[in-house]
Amino acid sequence: MKKLINDPADVVAEALLGIAAAHSDRVRVDHDNHIVYRLDAPVQGKVGLISGGGSGHEPMHGGFVGPGMLDAACAGEVFTSPVPDQMMAATKEVDGGAGVLHIVKNYTGDVMNFEMAAEMAAADAGTEVLSVVTNDDVAVQDSLYTAGRRGVGVTVLLEKVVGAAAEEGRPLQEVADLARRV
Repeated sequence: MKKLINDPADVVAEALLGIAAAHSDRVRVDHDNHIVYRLDAPVQGKVGLISGGGSGHEPMHGGFVGPGMLDAACAGEVFTSPVPDQMMAATKEVDGGAGVLHIVKNYTGDVMNFEMAAEMAAADAGTEVLSVVTNDDVAVQDSLYTAGRRGVGVTVLLEKVVGAAAEEGRPLQEVADLARRV
């Protein structure tokens, strides 16, 4: 497989530059923290939606930020989970007063770091944060190499479904419950 990479050390930064250049009418990018935000975030009275993960699978998640989808996406280094400080910054930035939902893929680093960020946000800013972990990958249910089923294919569909619910103004608990049903 061929890839368009100038320098492996610059992959994440250049991917974010590309998203910012291609979609400046929809998103803004925090280049220091590697976060893609919905242009109008925070939306007052709306549940904020955040996801993220290791880079290298673009357009996941940054390509799914905007109205009716995510409010922010945290980009980790290639195949590496984003760090809690990124998620904390994103959580603060998209909190419009209705709480924030973290959509987390079932990878050990993602789960651990998003949990830490949720605890930090609650302690620091008093932000109500709920999390849902996606774990739809039936191929590895009994694998010795993973911590259960990973979250793969369903994640973007879940982001769309709960993104629409959040955009309609549904409350945090209802959006989280819907996410768990998806």
